[in-house]
Amino acid sequence: MVERGDAAPLLRWAEGPAVSPPQAPELQAGGRGWGGGGSGRVAAEPRRRRETEELGASEVLLQPGRLELGDVEEDQVVAVFVVTFDPRSGNMVEWCLPQDIDLEGVEFKSMASGSHKIQSDFIYFRKGPFFGLACFANMPVESELERGARMKSVGILSPSYTLLYRYMHFLENQVRHQLETPGHYSHLAAFYEDKKGVLRAGPGGGGSLPPVYWLPSIHRYMYPEMKITHPAGCMSQFIKFFGEQILILWKFALLRKRILIFSPPPVGVVCYRVYCCCCLANVSLPGIGGTVPESKPFFYVNVADIESLEVEVSYVACTTEKIFEEKRELYDVYVDNQNVKTHHDHLQPLLKINSADREKYRRLNEQRQTLLYSQEVEEDYSPCEEDLFVLFFLEQNNRIFQTLLEVSASQDKTLTAEHARGMGLDPQGDRSFLMDLLEAYGIDVMLVIDNPCCP
Repeated sequence: MVERGDAAPLLRWAEGPAVSPPQAPELQAGGRGWGGGGSGRVAAEPRRRRETEELGASEVLLQPGRLELGDVEEDQVVAVFVVTFDPRSGNMVEWCLPQDIDLEGVEFKSMASGSHKIQSDFIYFRKGPFFGLACFANMPVESELERGARMKSVGILSPSYTLLYRYMHFLENQVRHQLETPGHYSHLAAFYEDKKGVLRAGPGGGGSLPPVYWLPSIHRYMYPEMKITHPAGCMSQFIKFFGEQILILWKFALLRKRILIFSPPPVGVVCYRVYCCCCLANVSLPGIGGTVPESKPFFYVNVADIESLEVEVSYVACTTEKIFEEKRELYDVYVDNQNVKTHHDHLQPLLKINSADREKYRRLNEQRQTLLYSQEVEEDYSPCEEDLFVLFFLEQNNRIFQTLLEVSASQDKTLTAEHARGMGLDPQGDRSFLMDLLEAYGIDVMLVIDNPCCP
């Protein structure tokens, strides 16, 4: 049986394709050739086709509570830049538009630590209120001045990470173009002029995020809506990589813990793990989540982000820098490849897989196999595996919180072992998880499940 997500672009990135002579995209009047069409709008297709995976993003927009097919959004590019590695000065921004935008730190975010060991990569990151995507490439050169290697990244910034992936192919082509013909920025300048948004200072000033105004229509700042155009195969690879441990990550994500994922380069695939981890905590019931911090996807972080991470109470991020493991005050959960661990004693019970977790994982795989079989036999590509994954955890989370809300509204407010089983939880194995969940979300119920550790 063929799993259709396995040929997704993210896997070819992970293999690190060699840099080849650039093939400039066909630039036509009106801005065509960027991977998003002349108008900058990409409509979602109801069926997933192999050829659309080759061309770019699978156009399914995800956000809490619903799956939207056919959503259309304006381009929201606020900056485009080129970062280079100088053997004498290190990472530096060599060119950008607009020229007055603050790009401090982007030279390290768009070129992950350890990238000199690989040929290519892509990186999602955050820069203040913006999200960025950069494509990195490393090309051998016969130059003593450059010490035998030329390394560059080409990236963009946007207030939303929904739209970033649609420009992956363009950025990949442009970084190769910059390696082969350094200093030629006309394609990047034309791209920026075609896709740029207009920022205006909002009321309040200070540290508050300004509203973002786009031409010709107005869009409010999208974050923290869990909404992204994701690559096909992203979720299936996440499940394969972590196996049953996705249920451990699910609990930590639902509790809004600070989750840091370590992996050596390439970091692009790890950025997708950050996104998938955030998707585990989707809830669509009204009134849920008002008392808990937002689970913020920080994507790639490095030592320059330490100060900003110190004040965050909830986030999901990834890094290639091993030094973070020693800085325990910055995270609650540390994921070293497939090893999930925490230094907090009260969270240790959540690291154990219980019978209810195994049952959920069995059902998830069963649904996946049924879907894949139907796609093979009936050639039906809708719904896709990614939708199934997100809906599986969305329904699981809704069932838990629906039960908790009903119990909290009852006269005795008593949560029993029967309630726990009805929520798909293990009354004993998930007792500490339930206690943490009630505290985190401020739900007023009395847990009467006995603690197995106590007589």
